[in-house]
Amino acid sequence: MLLKVTGGDEVAEVFAQGVVVTAMHSHARRDEDFGVRFDGIPDSPDFSFRPAPGSRPVMAGTLPARVTSTTENDTYGHIDKDGRYRVNMLFDRDSWETGFESLWVRQSRPYAGDTYGLHLPLLAGTEVAIGFEDGNPDRPYIAGVLHDSAHGDHVTIRNYKRNVLRTPANNKIRLDDERGKEHIKVSTEYGGKSQLNLGHLVDADKQKRGEGFELRTDSWGAIRAQQGIFITADAQIKGQGQVLAMDAALGTLNQAQQLAKSLSDAVATAQAELAQIQAQKTLLESSLKDLQQSALLMSAPDGIAQVSPQSIQISSGQNFIQTSGENSDFSVFKKFTVAAGEIISLFAKTLGIKMYANKGKVDIQAQGDAMMLTSLKSMTITSKDDEVVIQASKKMTLCCGKTAVVIDPSGVNILTPGDVNAKSASLNHLASQSFSPAQPELPPAASCVESAR
Repeated sequence: MLLKVTGGDEVAEVFAQGVVVTAMHSHARRDEDFGVRFDGIPDSPDFSFRPAPGSRPVMAGTLPARVTSTTENDTYGHIDKDGRYRVNMLFDRDSWETGFESLWVRQSRPYAGDTYGLHLPLLAGTEVAIGFEDGNPDRPYIAGVLHDSAHGDHVTIRNYKRNVLRTPANNKIRLDDERGKEHIKVSTEYGGKSQLNLGHLVDADKQKRGEGFELRTDSWGAIRAQQGIFITADAQIKGQGQVLAMDAALGTLNQAQQLAKSLSDAVATAQAELAQIQAQKTLLESSLKDLQQSALLMSAPDGIAQVSPQSIQISSGQNFIQTSGENSDFSVFKKFTVAAGEIISLFAKTLGIKMYANKGKVDIQAQGDAMMLTSLKSMTITSKDDEVVIQASKKMTLCCGKTAVVIDPSGVNILTPGDVNAKSASLNHLASQSFSPAQPELPPAASCVESAR
């Protein structure tokens, strides 16, 4: 409405051309005159009128929708570079290109941050609840995810005691809260099945199959720790102790070291070859204790067994140390071989050494040097059903006290400060005759050393 303004000097020149009324307010009361108040601007091209914007619509609550994808029966979630989804509002009856029913929509999550958070991608067809930031219809977001009759819940009255995170590919984290039967299962289907089971272990029918923990796979497995590994069956009730608490294991190793030291003293007295006691001490103090180096320590209070229907190999680049407080038993059905590049030393402290061959020869050779057999008391050499042959290529000496019989290729000499008595039915002196025994073939000593290397 245009209003003409007349008057004198009290009317500003800008309003002299007229006033455009932009708003009018009137009021009347029985005890007052009718009054009108208006707002206006000069009727001039230099002034423009902009009415106050109207109130925007407000979206209250949430609206149902379904996640969409440009790929039919998409195996994976259809998201953009920012992890957003496209959704199809269930109230929208217009036809849209599949996967383009909306702009990209963010999803509300329980945990989020700069390149970290919790995001389990939603597949096409999943029902979601769409909320609106401050009720603004231009600021939608996925407020929640819903199961429906076509996409059933994986936790129902049938397994209501379980807390389950399961992906479409059946990767699973399951936490069962049934009192007295608590367990956790982490599994994947790749390679057959790989699982970590903790607590009360059950099968697919919920029947108990064990307790404790189980790490298993139908494929390959590896346990790797750069700083070292400690495997133990020693008790630590409810985890009340240090992770590397190894007092029991170290105590057993110290006992073994003391045992080896006591035997080493006896070996030194007998002038046999000494064990590498210092190597054992260095291994214990510098490597195994608290896993100061990249070592593997295994301990069990009631025994350790290693079995295989095939081969077992134990190799060491330096020392191979074995200590037992009582017996060490080796039972081999076929061949038992020992090869040493330098020396083999056998020492028995109290009850002696026994070597038997039920069948076959006993062949002992010193292929590159001398052989010595010494005993404190009697020594007996017996052939029960055949002869005894003692052979030397240069000389043989039989000694007893100051008497000796010396046999060499030139003849036999009897040396004695006493008598020589011959008791026989007859004593015959015949013509001379030589004897040429077969000489055993020994490999050259150098070849033997090379073979040992």
